[in-house]
Amino acid sequence: MQQIKVTPYGDRNRSKKEQVREMFDTIAHRYDFLNHLLSLGIDRSWRKRAVKTLITAQPKRILDVATGTGDFAVECLKLQPDKIVGLDLSDAMMAFGREKAAKLKEENRLEFVVGDSEQLNYPDNYFDAITVGFGVRNFEHLEQGLREMRRVLRPGGRVAILEITQPRRFPFRQFYALYFKGILPLIGRIFSKDSRAYSYLPESVSVFPEGEQFTGILTKCGFTEARWESLTFGTCALYTCTK
Repeated sequence: MQQIKVTPYGDRNRSKKEQVREMFDTIAHRYDFLNHLLSLGIDRSWRKRAVKTLITAQPKRILDVATGTGDFAVECLKLQPDKIVGLDLSDAMMAFGREKAAKLKEENRLEFVVGDSEQLNYPDNYFDAITVGFGVRNFEHLEQGLREMRRVLRPGGRVAILEITQPRRFPFRQFYALYFKGILPLIGRIFSKDSRAYSYLPESVSVFPEGEQFTGILTKCGFTEARWESLTFGTCALYTCTK
């Protein structure tokens, strides 16, 4: 089934990548504050859960795709790898990641690079583990990005993906509709000064393949052992798979 494309600014003359980069460049200075505020801080526990699924891979080289301000990459330091690469379209977002690395004195192990998830500038079988936190929704071509991730992952390597989902059960489904489509865009607009950034979030979530549909796409792209786990009343999903 063809995925419906939703872009941050609805500009048909520009690629989704261009619009995503502009959006995150614009809200970078308020992203961490709003991310933790709007998720009520629960996003931290989601990342901790995801990182635990990578322990058995004993990764020495980790790639964090769509790293943003680097929270997922920082959490991966607990795995004691030799190197973590945080990759993102928005250098403005990663500037805050670099500040976190400097504060932790982890600049040697934690590197942030501007890059495109669909054209990764790394050789085949290079990384032991790959993470993506709330970023696969923003891929311009989802399957191309996933296949690139698989290409640079070593055989036996692990992937952990977190993504926002729509709750299905009462009353969480109703609360989600009110919060994500009404309250969240209003708060985001006030604090980020971007009228579209936090309207794009629920719109992009609503058209993104969830659960078994997404694990099916992972399998189609060549991954094995694709599984998913619903977190926090169905508001987030953790997807894991192996090469």
